[in-house]
Amino acid sequence: MAAGDAGRRGTRTTTAAVMVPAVALSSGKPMPRVGFGTATATLGQAEGHAGVTDAVLRAIDAGYRHLDTAAVYNAEAALGDAVAQAIRAGTIASRDEVYVTSKLWIADAHPGRVLPALQKTLQNLRMEYVDLYLIHYPVSLRPTEGEAAGSAVVVKKNLVAMDMKGVWEEMEECHRRGLARAIGVSNFACKKLEHLLSFARIPPAANQVEVHPYCRQNKLRELCREKGIQLCAYSPLGATGTPWANTSVMDSPVLKQIAQDRGKTVAQVCIRWVYEQGDCVITKSFNESRMRENLDIFGWELTDDDRRKISDLPESRGNYNFMVHESGPYKTVEELWDGEITAGHCIQTALVSSD
Repeated sequence: MAAGDAGRRGTRTTTAAVMVPAVALSSGKPMPRVGFGTATATLGQAEGHAGVTDAVLRAIDAGYRHLDTAAVYNAEAALGDAVAQAIRAGTIASRDEVYVTSKLWIADAHPGRVLPALQKTLQNLRMEYVDLYLIHYPVSLRPTEGEAAGSAVVVKKNLVAMDMKGVWEEMEECHRRGLARAIGVSNFACKKLEHLLSFARIPPAANQVEVHPYCRQNKLRELCREKGIQLCAYSPLGATGTPWANTSVMDSPVLKQIAQDRGKTVAQVCIRWVYEQGDCVITKSFNESRMRENLDIFGWELTDDDRRKISDLPESRGNYNFMVHESGPYKTVEELWDGEITAGHCIQTALVSSD
């Protein structure tokens, strides 16, 4: 997958880069509407530093300027190296030409740990600031003794309720110090977002959640629009090829027919549909041809009939069992998501331990 797709150093094409529209946020600079994600099924382990760096370089060549990562992806250092190489090569003039998002992992979602976590992220990236820093999930993890805070392994019995007010106050401090030009959240459903807004002095600029034709997020999108929060979609294709995939999307006969009718791929239909909702969208492929294909969503539209067919699809989410436990703050996936969309197509992930 990622390592094989990205390993051909020195063979990047010189095809003209696509210009991606951007949207203004409540703080910071405008966010490019289509971004490149660095999360992989193995969270960077199999792909290796060089493979991720090369993939990001190919993405920058293709026209991606919004680069999405997280502490838990094990990709921050590789992304930083790619940006530095792109500057040296003249592909971009400076760091300011890219929009970099990273995320606070749940083991560091505690008062007293937020600022050090961001400082570590900036050290990994070798940057002075991130454009957007997100709380990764609305839950915290009590770290296992001797285990690195950024470990991808979630020991479910160590899931604890987040001190959301305390954590957000430190996120605001990161913003005030200029280390994060904008701050936001990820995986926050409506009730959790409203709770945060009840005390936030600096409201979240963005909320990054699962969005695709089978997980349309209409209620959450309406709230975000009302509150001036930009919705940003991850897994627009259902996270195909990962242990947490929602297999409905790429296997959908409805989407396959729409793609055939439009002369597009199912992936392009999904990304275009998310784009038409007004969301930003994070795509992820380390295959260069698919990177460019995923940017070919401009200059055409879905029809009203296409949109109607998509709105009639049954809704489901990917697998989030790793964030729930009988002793944790959320006993079921429905509680985690405030009952907004039921979980579907759940596959147990190897990155979970209930011990």
